[in-house]
Amino acid sequence: MSRSQFSRLSLCAAALGALAVAAFAVAPSRAAEDAVVIPAPSIDVKPTDGLQTAVIAGGCFWGVQGVFQHTAGVVNAVSGYAGGSKATADYHTVSTGSTGHAESVEIKFDPQKISYGKLLQIFFSVAHDPTQLNRQGPDSGTQYRSAIFTTSDEQKKVADAYIAQLNAAKVYKRPIVTKVSPLEGFYPAEAYHQDYLTLNPTQPYIAYNDIPKVENLKKLFADNYLEKPTLVSSAKVTN
Repeated sequence: MSRSQFSRLSLCAAALGALAVAAFAVAPSRAAEDAVVIPAPSIDVKPTDGLQTAVIAGGCFWGVQGVFQHTAGVVNAVSGYAGGSKATADYHTVSTGSTGHAESVEIKFDPQKISYGKLLQIFFSVAHDPTQLNRQGPDSGTQYRSAIFTTSDEQKKVADAYIAQLNAAKVYKRPIVTKVSPLEGFYPAEAYHQDYLTLNPTQPYIAYNDIPKVENLKKLFADNYLEKPTLVSSAKVTN
C-alpha cells in the first residue's frame, strides 16, 4: 500500500469515526520499522567550525524529518528531493517513481554538538530500516529507497565504512541496501510537507509509522534527544 492510499483510507476512517484516529494517536501498536540497537561508527568526520550539511533518504520524508527535528545539534531539517533533476523535483512527479529522486531530508548541523557519524547512527537505528530495498513500511517505489547523498569525500568514506562495519557485525537479519552517492542537488519539498509530523500528530499514518520513531530516538539516544522540535518554520540558518 502506498502512502497516498494509506492517507486516503485514513481520511475515510476519520470520517466514519474520530475515535479510531484518537486510538492510533494514543497507542500506536508498533512502528512499521522497529528500532535496532547498533554500535557507533568506528571512524567519523572530524569536527570543524561552522555548520555542515548531511542529506539522507529513508522512505517517507515526514518521519525522517521528524526524527532529526528532535535531535540536538541539528539546526534545521528540511524535507525535499535528491537524486534527480530540478525539473522533476515536485511531489506529484516524484511519486511516479520515474524521476530518480528519493524523498530526502537535508540536515544542517553543528559538528561541535553532534557528529556526522552520530547522525548516521540515528539514521540507521531509529529513522528507517536500511535493509528494505526500494520501499519503507507501507510505501514502495524507488522514491522511498534508502540512500546517503554525501557532500564531501570524507562523508563518503565514513558512510561506506559504517555500512561495512554494520554488515560485518550482523546487527540486521538482512544486508544493508543503502546506496551512497555524491549529492548533485537538493530541492526542498512543498511547504505543506514541512514540519508535517509535528503539525499532524494524530494523522493515522504519522501515528502508526512515525511517532514511534521519535519515541525510539528518545529511548535509545537520550543524550541527543530534544523534547521541543526544531521546525523549519522557526529555524535560523545562515549557511
